[in-house]
Amino acid sequence: MRIDIITALPSLLDSYFNDSILRRAQQKGLAEVHIHDLRSFSEDKHKRVDDYPFGGGAGMVMSIPPIHKAITWLKSERDYDEVLYMSPDGELLDQPMVNRMSSMGNLILLCGHYKGVDERVREHLITREISIGNYVLSGGELPAAVLSDALIRLIPGVLGDETSALSDSFQDGLVAPPAYTRPEEFSGWKVPEVLMSGHAAKIQEWRHQQSVERTRERRPGLLGENDQG
Repeated sequence: MRIDIITALPSLLDSYFNDSILRRAQQKGLAEVHIHDLRSFSEDKHKRVDDYPFGGGAGMVMSIPPIHKAITWLKSERDYDEVLYMSPDGELLDQPMVNRMSSMGNLILLCGHYKGVDERVREHLITREISIGNYVLSGGELPAAVLSDALIRLIPGVLGDETSALSDSFQDGLVAPPAYTRPEEFSGWKVPEVLMSGHAAKIQEWRHQQSVERTRERRPGLLGENDQG
């Protein structure tokens, strides 16, 4: 999978993709992440990528020329499955969406900033808009990192344990069960006996029951029940 991220603030993303699992995935050749500085596509002498909104109002709007130039250049190099805009009013990201997208080959992610982008970008250059939650951030860099992380970790060979991603929260529509490690007892707090039994079927049954109970308590909407609070 190749992910090209267009951003006016590339330094916000550099460190995230150069450590831990995402770094190893790139070193193994399992994923490519390329961060493109939107300002390098600006023809303004000061490399500006924003301007005042028509009609007045507070804030600045990312202008269309540098965005169009960046996307056009990338698409001239290869075909892309999607050109994504990280937006608070896009489709809400969830695990089933990530699962479907993880089989794609090439993606462009556009990070918004300021008061967003010129609407013509959304109308003519973007194929899909994605949100990571019902709140507003200063820019699309964090959402782009979240989406990239969620996608890359599903690529076969990225995680050490091939079954690890399949046991994550939400893969089966439930949150994950509790997890424990050594020591078996700490400050009087003990690991549940069933996990020490060595009985695989009983352990699996316990974990499933815990997932259901936790989901009902914390995220009842996933079970088709009304969320409380």
